[in-house]
Amino acid sequence: MGIPLRSKVSKPKPKQTEPKKASSPEAARLTANPYVFTLKRPVLWLMLAALAVYIPSVFFGYTELDDSIFIRDFQAYNENLHNIITAFQRGLFDAVKDPYYRPLFSDAMILNYQWSGLENAGGYHLVNIVLHVCSVALLYHLFRKLNIRELHAFVLTLIFAVHPVLSQAVAWIPGRNDTMLAIFVFAFLIAAISYSNKGKISSLLLSAIFLLLAFFTKETAVFAAPVAFILLIFVLNKKPADKNNLAQYAVWAACFGIWYAARAMATTASAGLTSAHAISESLHRLPVIIQYIGKIFLPFNLSVFPTQEDTVYYYGIAAIAILITILLLNKERNTKIILSGIAIFLLFLMPALLVPGNLNQQTFEHRLYLPMIGLLLLLSQTSLFSNKLADKQLFTYAAVVCGLFAIINFYHQRSFANPRTFWTAAVETSPHSAFANMMLAARLDKDETAKSDALFRKAYSINPREKYLNFYMAELLQNTNNKDSVAASEKYLLVEKQVSDYYKCDFLLARVHMERNDLPGAADLLQTYLKHDPTNQMANNNLLLLYLQTGQPDKAKAHAKQMQQHGLTVPPGILKQLGM
Repeated sequence: MGIPLRSKVSKPKPKQTEPKKASSPEAARLTANPYVFTLKRPVLWLMLAALAVYIPSVFFGYTELDDSIFIRDFQAYNENLHNIITAFQRGLFDAVKDPYYRPLFSDAMILNYQWSGLENAGGYHLVNIVLHVCSVALLYHLFRKLNIRELHAFVLTLIFAVHPVLSQAVAWIPGRNDTMLAIFVFAFLIAAISYSNKGKISSLLLSAIFLLLAFFTKETAVFAAPVAFILLIFVLNKKPADKNNLAQYAVWAACFGIWYAARAMATTASAGLTSAHAISESLHRLPVIIQYIGKIFLPFNLSVFPTQEDTVYYYGIAAIAILITILLLNKERNTKIILSGIAIFLLFLMPALLVPGNLNQQTFEHRLYLPMIGLLLLLSQTSLFSNKLADKQLFTYAAVVCGLFAIINFYHQRSFANPRTFWTAAVETSPHSAFANMMLAARLDKDETAKSDALFRKAYSINPREKYLNFYMAELLQNTNNKDSVAASEKYLLVEKQVSDYYKCDFLLARVHMERNDLPGAADLLQTYLKHDPTNQMANNNLLLLYLQTGQPDKAKAHAKQMQQHGLTVPPGILKQLGM
C-alpha cells in the first residue's frame, strides 16, 4: 500500500472590503497622497510671521497725518473715560458736522490713551500690531471654514500677514480702523458659516454681536452681510431659502437698522453725495481698481500718501494679465469661487470708490485691508494652487515670495517712522499733491527755509484752496516781520477762514489788526482764538496788554486771574499795575 497523500487545506481568502470614504476633501487628499505636506500649529507660525514683520514699528513716532489729531488735539477728550459712551453720540472728527461715524475707533483711541498717554507713540503702535496679529489668526480660520485646504489656507494667510500693501493699516496709527473692522468682519463671517452649518443659537448671537461691532467701527461694514451671503450661497453651496439662512437675513437687517438709527441721531452731516454725484465720483475713481490690483500682485510702487494722478497703471495691467493666465492654466478652477472673490473684492472696495473728492482725494493703501481677502480667495483657484503642484514645492515658492514681500514691507513701513520721513516719501511718490508739499514744507528745519518756501509756493500753484495752505502762506509773510507783508497776509487768512475756518487764523489776524491800530478788533480775535487754545502764553499776554491799552482794567484783572488758574506766568510789572 502506498502512503496516503496529505490533503491540502486551503486557507480562507481575506474578505475584500471597500476602502472607507474620506470624511472631508482634506482627508481625501491625504488618502490619495500619503506624502502631503503638513505644518504643526499653523496659526502660531502665522502670528509670529506678522509679529516679526511689524515689530520695528513699535519704535516709530507720529506721522502728523490724523494721528496727531486723534491723540494730541483730542487729549482732553481722551482723558475722560465717560467719552467711551459719548463717542456713540457724535461724529469722529467733529461732534456734529461730520460724515464719519466710527465710535469704536474713538473708544480704541481713548483706551489706548489711558495706557500710552500723549508722547508714548510706541504704545499705540504696539496695539496696532496686536490687532493685525489677531486679524491674521481669524483669517486663517475663515479660510478653513470655507473648506480651503490647510496648506493653501496657510499660504494665503501668510501673504496677507506680511504683504507690504497693507503696511499702512498697521504702521500708521489711524490705520487700526481697518484692522479692527477686519477682526469683527472675519469673526462675523465665521459665526455666520457656523450657524448655517449647525443652527446653534449661540453662533447666531455671536454673528449679530460681531456684525454690530463692525458697523460701529467703520461704514464699510454695510457690505459684510452681502459678502456673507456670497460665501454661503456661492462658495459653500448653501440653499438661499434654508431656514438657518432666513433667520440670519432677519438678524442682519436688524443690525443694520440699529446702526443706521444710532448714526442718524449722532451726526447730521452727510458725505456730500447725491446719487448723480456718487455715480460721477465712482466713474472717475474706477481706474483706481487697476492701480490697487497692481499694488497687490506687484507691490513695487507703494506710497504713504498715494494719489490717482501720480500712480502708474502698467503694474495693474500686467498683474491682471498674469492673473487671467494662471486662472486659465488651472483646469480644475471653480468659476463660482472666482466670481465670488471678484465680487468680495469690489464690494469691500466700494466705499473707497465713493469717497467725495472734497473729503479725501487720496487712494490710501490701508483701504485694501478687507478687499484683499477677495483676491486671495480668487488666487486659490489659480494654477499656483492646483493639485498638480507638489505641496512642498508650493510651500517653498510661497516662502520665497512672502520673504520678498516681508523685505519690501520692512523698507516701506520705515516711511511711517516720523513726520519728516513720512512727508518726504509722500512728496517723492505724489509730487502733484498740494497737501503733501505743504505738509513737508511745514516740517522742514529752520535752516531749510528756502526749500520750505519753495514747497509752499509749489503747493499753492497746484491748489490755492488746499486746506490749511493759505494759513501757511500767511504765516510765511508774517515771519518776515515786514509791516507790508503782515498786511498782505490778511487776504490769505480770510480765504483760509472760508476753506477750513482754522482757529489759528484768528491769532494771525489779530496781529494784522494790531498793525493797523485796530486794538478792539485785535482783542476780539484773540478772545476767539483763546477759546480753542486757552494756554497759549503769547496770545494771553497780548490780550492782557490790549485790555490795558484800551483802558479796561477790570477785564485785564479778570484775565490775569484766569491766566494764573491755567498756570501761566503774568508779568510782575502788570500784576503790580493791577494791584494784584
